[in-house]
Amino acid sequence: MDTIIISFAGLSMLLLMGKLLRTIVKPLQYLYLPAAVIGGLLGLIVIQTGLVIPHVTIPASWIAGWVQIPGIFINIVFAALFLGLTIPPLTEIWRYSASQLAYGQIVAWGQYVFGIGMVLFLLEPMYGISGIFGVIVPVGFEGGHGTAGGLMPVFADMGKPELGDYALAAATAGILLAIISGMVLINWAVYRGHVQHLRPFNAMTKAELSGIYPIEQRPAAGFQTVSADSLDSLALHLSVIGIAILIGFLGKQYLIGLEHVISNGTTSIFKSFPLFPLCMLGGLVLQILLQRVITNPPIDHQLMQRIAGTALDFLVVAAIATIRLEVIAKGLVPFVLIIIAGTLWNIFCVVWLAPRLLKIDWFERAIAEMGQSMGVTATGLLLLRVVDPENRSSAQAAFGYKQLLHEPFMGGGIWTSTAIILFIHYGAWVVFTISIAAIVIWLLVWQFFIRDLAN
Repeated sequence: MDTIIISFAGLSMLLLMGKLLRTIVKPLQYLYLPAAVIGGLLGLIVIQTGLVIPHVTIPASWIAGWVQIPGIFINIVFAALFLGLTIPPLTEIWRYSASQLAYGQIVAWGQYVFGIGMVLFLLEPMYGISGIFGVIVPVGFEGGHGTAGGLMPVFADMGKPELGDYALAAATAGILLAIISGMVLINWAVYRGHVQHLRPFNAMTKAELSGIYPIEQRPAAGFQTVSADSLDSLALHLSVIGIAILIGFLGKQYLIGLEHVISNGTTSIFKSFPLFPLCMLGGLVLQILLQRVITNPPIDHQLMQRIAGTALDFLVVAAIATIRLEVIAKGLVPFVLIIIAGTLWNIFCVVWLAPRLLKIDWFERAIAEMGQSMGVTATGLLLLRVVDPENRSSAQAAFGYKQLLHEPFMGGGIWTSTAIILFIHYGAWVVFTISIAAIVIWLLVWQFFIRDLAN
């Protein structure tokens, strides 16, 4: 019990130190680094390098269990994704976001093509790197810290735990590169006349840069949906998340049992399949059932997002702080090369692909997609806020609707996990070929079904 308490206290200290540093250190403000990332990097320095307090060893009780946290908390993040959110008809989603969805899918699949292709055609011949090394780009960039941390148990089960360290490092690099390259692209777009509503950093308030709301501007975190004398609203929402996770868990057990019966115990693909995509589906199924059974379900999406955000912040701190630097150092050159390749692909998509696929407000929509596909959704919205501070473009609506169809499959969704399983059983060339085929299919879909739409 003492170990659990001290371990939690250690994570809390890192998270608060990260927020303090974000508040007072100007370069961190201009990079818009999340406090969880800063705290995780601080923990990484203190724990693994001893640069802050030389010759002082951090007690094991302070970091006990940190390695397991990402694999547990990611289920909370994904289970809450659709809970409390009114799911609009597919026709409405398609009407508002068809071109954005096609563009986002091509960007995401391209990360697999460039990541795996870089390994197959360059890194494997030169450095003997395994083909599965290529997944660190889509897992780290498109998936982010949550997906990378959640897949660490899967990488460990397949005998390649170092991939988890590389994926987490890629997620950290992705956020930094998304902000830096994003700002370069924004200045390029201004010079070329592609944006009209730019809001430079020097026009942002001190509160915006530090990430602390003034008292009079503090927004509500969510609404209480039930009376506290019957059940606390937060307890209700946590319980619903727990049910969604249970649905995902039972679904996985059913798939494992079905596979065992069909294959007579000769295969175990679903045993290696991560739980969190199924938790996301569990939350989606539960939300649809609640909408149909109850006129106004007592579930608030904002409160769900606060719970998910809390889990994600602690997940990110624990995941980054436990990256094994000695593993990264061994493959530093291949790691840097593959990160550069992934970044160049995302820049190419903004500069060349977006003007051709996105009709209205193409740069605003593309820069939001770049931020999300290299970091987290918040990074994409940050870059969008810089070029469209008053939300005058169609970018935010198209981006939001697109996420409803995009998230279940990419960036930690079903395909992200399936690709790892395919790697294990069939090798890199199969995933590489599927990824190329997916890009071709989405280009054809855009050409024949989306091109003439108004979005």
